[in-house]
Amino acid sequence: MKKLVVITGASSGFGMELAKEFAKDGYPMLLLARRVEKMEALNLPNTMCKKVDVTDKESFESAVREAEAQYGKTDLIINNAGVMLLGDLSVQDPKEWKRMLDVNVMGVMNGMQIVMNDMKERRFGTIINLSSIAGVKPFANHAAYCASKYGVAGLTEVVRGELSPYNVRTLYICPGAVSTELLGHTTDKNIIEGYEQWKESVGATNITANDVAKTIKYAYELPQAVSLRQIVITDTMQDA
Repeated sequence: MKKLVVITGASSGFGMELAKEFAKDGYPMLLLARRVEKMEALNLPNTMCKKVDVTDKESFESAVREAEAQYGKTDLIINNAGVMLLGDLSVQDPKEWKRMLDVNVMGVMNGMQIVMNDMKERRFGTIINLSSIAGVKPFANHAAYCASKYGVAGLTEVVRGELSPYNVRTLYICPGAVSTELLGHTTDKNIIEGYEQWKESVGATNITANDVAKTIKYAYELPQAVSLRQIVITDTMQDA
């Protein structure tokens, strides 16, 4: 019997593609997102779907414990849930900064804390956090988003050092421009148009969410002794 995989933000984008890929190989899964109907519509076997906001640690942990009671302890958590609200920092609504920091950083920290102590005790397990190429280098109109994704990179590195003596892997993935619903979170239509024009101009339109999902699954399925600590994955034609 394969071990439990927990995926946040599983109602679209990377999360949905991850769910499909892990289902192909018979992994029991807990899928979490606010739009539970989209996860349930996948009709995946051995899968529990729960409506959870990752910023609500109590409901997040309750869902994980319920899945563990049915499928066994979590062997992999993929902290994928995130929002991207691009904007010029000088005029952007601070509520958008807070939303990104709450979901993109606090949500990830919640997921890590929920599973990490059990993993330490078992001396086995994997945590994979979704950062971004915007967590590696700066981009215009990405100030608050970069802050959140640099934060994911930093906290993952720190926890990696804390968990590696216990044989627990802690990795982070930094995707570049990929077509998902993420850009649609941005409220400035001019920024959305500019971003899409940039993607077209550099030809960064061929990589898919499924490509990223397959890469994450590959990193997890390597032997426990092999840790791909950081993966930056972009369209070959993306030069920035």
